[in-house]
Amino acid sequence: MKTVLKIEEWMQFLAGLYFFSQLEFAWWWFPVLILTPDIGMLGYLQSPRTGALTYNLFHHKGIAIALVLLGILTNYPWMLLVGIILFSHASLDRAVGYGLKYKDHFKHTHLDKIKNA
Repeated sequence: MKTVLKIEEWMQFLAGLYFFSQLEFAWWWFPVLILTPDIGMLGYLQSPRTGALTYNLFHHKGIAIALVLLGILTNYPWMLLVGIILFSHASLDRAVGYGLKYKDHFKHTHLDKIKNA
């Protein structure tokens, strides 16, 4: 992946950290929850098609932003937390080369083929 895209994703991850710092949750919540969106990989136990669907639901930045906005509109801090964690996780994944999945194989992503998985 091009360096400029990786830098952009790292900056988005840092933005997620900043937004998390504005919430009234203890800092330990961030490292505990940052890997929870990978639960979406469980769909691969059924099939690559189901795995791609569930993985992408938990790694889609549009869904994360929608949850953040919903949390703001409803003044529900847990919704904000979930949205920020999803956004931060997706940014971190993309910074290291993991993208949204195609239905044919886990290694086939919207960024490129994963070489080290």
